[in-house]
Amino acid sequence: MKRLDWNALDEASRRDALARPAQSRVDDLRRGVEQIIASVRTGGDTALLELSKKYDHCTLDAIEVSEAEFDEAETALAPELKAAIHEAAERIEIFHRAAAPQPVGVDTAPGVRVERVLRPISRVGLYVPAGSAPLPSTALMLGVPASIAGCREVVMCSPARADGRCDEAVLYVARITGVHKVFKLGGAQAIAAMAYGTASVPKCDKLFGPGNSWVTEAKLQVSGDPDGAAIDMPAGPSEVLVIADADANPAFVAADLLSQAEHGPDSQVILLSPSAEMLDRVTGEVDRQCAALPRNAIAAQALAQSRLIKVDSLAQAIEVSNRYAPEHLILQVAKPRNLLESIDSAGSIFLGAWTPESLGDYCSGSNHVLPTYGYARSYSGVSVASFQKQITVQEVTPEGLRAIGPCAATLAAAEQLEAHRRAVTMRLAALNGESSEGKS
Repeated sequence: MKRLDWNALDEASRRDALARPAQSRVDDLRRGVEQIIASVRTGGDTALLELSKKYDHCTLDAIEVSEAEFDEAETALAPELKAAIHEAAERIEIFHRAAAPQPVGVDTAPGVRVERVLRPISRVGLYVPAGSAPLPSTALMLGVPASIAGCREVVMCSPARADGRCDEAVLYVARITGVHKVFKLGGAQAIAAMAYGTASVPKCDKLFGPGNSWVTEAKLQVSGDPDGAAIDMPAGPSEVLVIADADANPAFVAADLLSQAEHGPDSQVILLSPSAEMLDRVTGEVDRQCAALPRNAIAAQALAQSRLIKVDSLAQAIEVSNRYAPEHLILQVAKPRNLLESIDSAGSIFLGAWTPESLGDYCSGSNHVLPTYGYARSYSGVSVASFQKQITVQEVTPEGLRAIGPCAATLAAAEQLEAHRRAVTMRLAALNGESSEGKS
């Protein structure tokens, strides 16, 4: 990991220090994704079968998961894994139900009722990656809030293995969270299928879930097409920023850094500390722990583009963190809650030595589908609200129109929108028993 002193850097060097690994939205990738999307739109299911053979190295008889495959997956899972899935699902549901938006109704003036009603997005598409490892936890993070929101149809895509089957745990989660259809599809072709629809895959209104650079590029392309689909958020490789004081446990800090580094070679981890000794000790711990990891080669690639940054104080660490806007922010300091008010931008925050980010990934109850690549400045993680539309409703009585009509008429006149003004003044005249033509 590269070692830096924040206060010894000029502005250009500070930008470089917080730069993410170059996201792969290069011309070749963009054109490649465009070709895949065009192929799916033209060739439908036939194209999907061909692309699965090309990219996922599997020959599929059918792209939809059958009831028999769901049954076999459930039978194959170990009881302890099933129990852990249900335990995690319960906590995710508890939190997401409590945090869900609620209907609102308020009188903004006598006789003027304004409300907000909630409606689920009718058909949503969930993408669950399975590149270097399957992610049933992502299926939980998407399936549970979609179920709470009450979406009419929930579609899931996850890549098949070489044997033509999806991961058993992913299928089990899909079944218990009420997903209606699961398709053995991965990559940009899965995004295209859900965005535009095929004979087998329903066209979805909004797409959710993380993925590699091809998936991310595909989501961005379909979201920019009026005929495509909305997306949850732009996203890039996973990342974590840890702030540690002099009393933090260096083994814990190193473990948290490595838990993100093992995601993929383009993941990024950053440690900020006012203690040079802490940076030294964490460096040694990272080397020691990384060597023992099954995915140490992947973690080592991620660490090569990560940073250890010396700052003057915890206050300066927060300033740097807000500038970076991390997906995950871990505060390994003596009094972490004292810093919470100062944090403006982060996907999810983990307070204290006993709150590893891994708990948020799996079972604390929060959602792990979060904005990355600096998008935490303006985006939030997935929640029940992500699967809903918030529709405003207003109802005005004659008394209410008399109260607020003149205000609307004055503002409409200022904007030179005469039809807007007349839509109000005609009604006011009618209430007063006057000719609308004469008083408009």
